Amino acid sequence: MFVTSKNPVLVVGTYTEHEGSQSKGIYVYRMDPSTGQLSFEREVKGVRNPSYLEFHPEKKFLYAINEEEAGGVSAFAIDPTSGEVTLLNASSSRGQDPCYISIEQTGRFALVANYSSGNVSMLPIRPDGQLGPATDVVQHSGSSVDPERQREPYAHCIRPDPTNRFAIAADLGADKLLIYRMDLENGKLNKHAEVKVHPGAGPRHLIFHRNGKYMYVLNELNSTVIVYRYHSDAGSFEEIQTITTLPQGYKGRNLCADLHICGNYLYASNRGHDSLVCFFIDENTGKLIYRNHTSTGGKEPRNFAIDPSGAFLLVANQNTHNIVTFRMDAESGQLSMTGHGVNVSMPVCVKFAI
Repeated sequence: MFVTSKNPVLVVGTYTEHEGSQSKGIYVYRMDPSTGQLSFEREVKGVRNPSYLEFHPEKKFLYAINEEEAGGVSAFAIDPTSGEVTLLNASSSRGQDPCYISIEQTGRFALVANYSSGNVSMLPIRPDGQLGPATDVVQHSGSSVDPERQREPYAHCIRPDPTNRFAIAADLGADKLLIYRMDLENGKLNKHAEVKVHPGAGPRHLIFHRNGKYMYVLNELNSTVIVYRYHSDAGSFEEIQTITTLPQGYKGRNLCADLHICGNYLYASNRGHDSLVCFFIDENTGKLIYRNHTSTGGKEPRNFAIDPSGAFLLVANQNTHNIVTFRMDAESGQLSMTGHGVNVSMPVCVKFAI
């Protein structure tokens, strides 16, 4: 694996082409497991807008979406000893401005959400880690109530369910969750069902509980998390709760970005309020119970990552060009600043290589 026994490796995706960016591509750091402090390892240059990253299940390969009009996905090999990152090839995402990639559990296919063109695609992964041309592309349809952000479909996320039989896509523009049955023999996404979310919610990212019974959907536009009971045998779900990510009384601008589960807690990032919200998960019901908010130490917190031990959380603040390290309390879910962080131009994705 791409870690030493002591120092886990963090990869950082950035915007290279946005105004004001000085980023050259992907950045690699090692983290001190006792303090959470990051040390710079290397820079992977020449990767355009690698704004979302994902590791292959075998951890030998890294995939970066290239978020631009002629959307693409870049494949890299990772040397398990030196940590060197080597470009293997790139393939079209078959859409505009891809913003999300996941790998299904067998490691044979990548799933990509193309934001501006409102479609999702499936790309084969060869044994050597290279990507082949897309084997399927599915166009979303629909719109919703927000006149600026929901005039047409905007696919924002697609990921496999815990059984690896279905893939769930979140479409921010259409206010829909779309369920596909994955055909891993032929590389196809077969339409199975779709569910409308609350008008104006803008579903962005989703995650499953480790027990596979619950799914959590983060809504960018109305700053909520929807909790669903998931029926894996049927590829269906039912809503059981909607809860705000914002403190009572807050009326300012906010756009949610990312969510993760660690132990009994779910965390989500707020851009505008510039915080991480923490919820306790009731494992008997799947429902969320609010615990606290923590300032992210920067502006526009995008993606965040929890280290392999569950001791530290690292958040990428896009507009202040910094990554901040927090220590996690496993009992209370509370986050506390370590005083450690690094400056990276327009960081938008952070992932540990494990």
